[in-house]
Amino acid sequence: MAAVDDLHRTADERLRADGQRYTANRRALVDVLATSGCPVTMTEVLAAAEGLALSSAYRNLAVLEDAGVVHRVVTTDDTARYELAEDLTGHHHHLVCTTCGVVADIDVPEALEHHIDELARSAAAATSWSVDHHRLDLLGTCPTCRSAQRS
Repeated sequence: MAAVDDLHRTADERLRADGQRYTANRRALVDVLATSGCPVTMTEVLAAAEGLALSSAYRNLAVLEDAGVVHRVVTTDDTARYELAEDLTGHHHHLVCTTCGVVADIDVPEALEHHIDELARSAAAATSWSVDHHRLDLLGTCPTCRSAQRS
């Protein structure tokens, strides 16, 4: 329970710093994203957050995104999916189905993460960019779509 309380406290602090309030609808959205286990579509958000209107959900997710509480993941099907910001949940990467757009969270082995960090530092040095963090999306076909393609 303490982790959930910390999550809500952090969301409240970020919203206040952005001049916003942590309303009941925003708290409900954070709860949905905290329990989803992977990035979710608006349809999935609305199914989990009973009584929340579509326009309110979009508006509140945009406010949460601006405050750094929520991250929007856009996939190959142009359907936005939402998850809590990585610094709230832990660093991870995504598997993205190029057929249906479903997204699954994955963790990579520490050795691979180290190599990705080295690649980021090398790319930054070669281009004079400043790299703050990285994301890795692996694109492919999910088991459901692969099964449907075989049929």
